[in-house]
Amino acid sequence: MPRLFSLAIVALLVAGSSLSAAEKSKHVLLLGIDGCRFDALTKAKTPNLDKLRENGIYSPTALILGDRYLKNDTVSGPGWGSINTGVWADKHNVQDNGFKEPKFDKYPHFFHYVKKSMPEAKTVSIINWTPIAQYIVSSADVSIDTKKGTSYAEADDDAAAAAIVELAKDDGPTAMMLYLGEVDEAGHAHGFHPTVPEYIAAIEHVDTLVGSVLEAIEKRTDQQWLIVVTSDHGGSGKGHGGGHKNPDILNSFLIVSGEAAKRGKFEKQVYIVDAVPTLLTYLGVEIDEAWELDGHAVGLK
Repeated sequence: MPRLFSLAIVALLVAGSSLSAAEKSKHVLLLGIDGCRFDALTKAKTPNLDKLRENGIYSPTALILGDRYLKNDTVSGPGWGSINTGVWADKHNVQDNGFKEPKFDKYPHFFHYVKKSMPEAKTVSIINWTPIAQYIVSSADVSIDTKKGTSYAEADDDAAAAAIVELAKDDGPTAMMLYLGEVDEAGHAHGFHPTVPEYIAAIEHVDTLVGSVLEAIEKRTDQQWLIVVTSDHGGSGKGHGGGHKNPDILNSFLIVSGEAAKRGKFEKQVYIVDAVPTLLTYLGVEIDEAWELDGHAVGLK
C-alpha cells in the first residue's frame, strides 16, 4: 500500500475518532452522600464508588468550611447550601438547619446557571432531605423528594436512586443532583466511625444504589458524564454539630470522575464549594465574577 494512501487512512480514522468524541453530549451528576466519612468509605466494600475514584481524581480531606467564614454550624443545612451553590454560608446565609433567612435568590442552586447558559438543558433533583427541595433547589425541570417518614432511611434512598435511573435511562438530563441520606441516619443512630457495623452497612447499601445509577449512565454511549461525589460533613460519636475543630467532622471528601477528569489524588486543598464550579466548567458554562462563587473548578484535564 502506498505510504501516502496509508497515511490518509490513518488521518481519516483519527478524524473519525475525534468526531465521535465531539458528538457526545456532556452531562453532569452531583452525587451527595450525607454524613459519610472517607475513612469509613474506604473500609466498606464499595466497588462502585471505588470505580468512580479510580476513574478520576479525589481528596479524602475536602473541607466543609472555608478560610473566610467559620461561624455556621457543621450540619446539613449549611453543608448542602454550600455544595449546591458554590458559596459559603456567610453568603447563602444558612447557618444551621433552621433556614431562617436564606439568600438563595442571590446565590442560587447551580441549576440556575446551567439554565441561564443552556435554556434547553434538562435539570433534575432527586433528594430525601426535604429542606433541600424546599429551600435550595431552583430551576429544576424535575424535583422529587422521596422522603416517606420522619427521617430519611434505606427505602427513601432506594426510591431516589430508582428515580434517577429511570430519568437517566429515558431522558439523559443535562444536570442531575442525587442526595442519599441513610449513611447520616446510621451515624446518628449507631455512631459515625469505620468500626461501627451499621454505619459501614449503610455505606455499602448506598454503594449498590450508586452502581445502579452508573449502570444506567454507562448505557448511554452517546453521552459523556462528569460525576462529582461529596458529603456535607463527617461525624464523631453520634453527631457532627459544633465540629469546627474536629477533623473527623470538618473533613468531607471530593471525587471528580469521568473521561474529562484527571487521575490520582488532589495535591492541593479542595473544598465542598468546588463541586459547582467544576460541574459548570465541564458543561462549558462561563463563570461570571458577579456570581461571587467561592469555589473553583478542580480536577479537570
